[in-house]
Amino acid sequence: MTVRGVPAPQCYRPSVYWEDRARRFAGERDGLAAVCAYGMPEFYNRAIHSEQRRALAPWLNVPPGTRVLDVGCGVGRWSRLLAERGAAVVGVDLSPTMIAEARRRAMQDGVLQRCRFSVGDLSSLELGERFDVILAVTVLQHILDQAALAAALLAMSTHLAPGGRMILLEAAPAGVSQACDSSVFRARPRAQYMKLIRDCGLSIRALTGVDPAPFRRRLLPHVSTLPKPLALGLLAISTALSFPINVPFGRRIVSRSWHAVFILERAAGVPDDV
Repeated sequence: MTVRGVPAPQCYRPSVYWEDRARRFAGERDGLAAVCAYGMPEFYNRAIHSEQRRALAPWLNVPPGTRVLDVGCGVGRWSRLLAERGAAVVGVDLSPTMIAEARRRAMQDGVLQRCRFSVGDLSSLELGERFDVILAVTVLQHILDQAALAAALLAMSTHLAPGGRMILLEAAPAGVSQACDSSVFRARPRAQYMKLIRDCGLSIRALTGVDPAPFRRRLLPHVSTLPKPLALGLLAISTALSFPINVPFGRRIVSRSWHAVFILERAAGVPDDV
């Protein structure tokens, strides 16, 4: 696949890739091209954002004062939403430009006093505090190395307060699905995430779906090979067909969903300082 005519890099250096992506698109409109589907049209990314928000909605109704860690926060779309609901939010991202844009948008929305943003690598995260809610939306799917992935999830779990909740939204199909994989992305089978979750001393409280409609994911591997007008038209059609399925029914149709929402908590008998 390509991203706005630029091939996905053969050598993926996350800090370089995400900073370049942020410099290109973090300041555009709502910044969705920087954090959703890179290189896709605005209507496509708005649909993805709406589907994600619908899938996460039951878990983001937090009481005021809730301590939230938003990892891979990007331009702060979830940080700002939670801060508007009274949460005290810490947002962390690899890209300095993403962090600067998250601060700017939080100030613009009048919630900067309830947000702290900092540059950090999830695999070696040490914030020295615990959180009631830890949120990661399409973050782990961009950590390609298995050891770094395990380290990232373990680092997140060590920041989880007793009785806290971890919320992950990741590309995690029920079976093997590699058609959309690239040098910057992996759609890992759901079972791999479940094993990793158990290995980190976490248990799954709930598992829900996001996007069971198959049209977009079947089209995506072919977009870069099609003439631009045809690709744009097919993207519009696939989005129009997917949205009325994913938004009302996405959470419930788990087995066919390409992305999944994992709601995690500390497994019974596991000490809090794991």
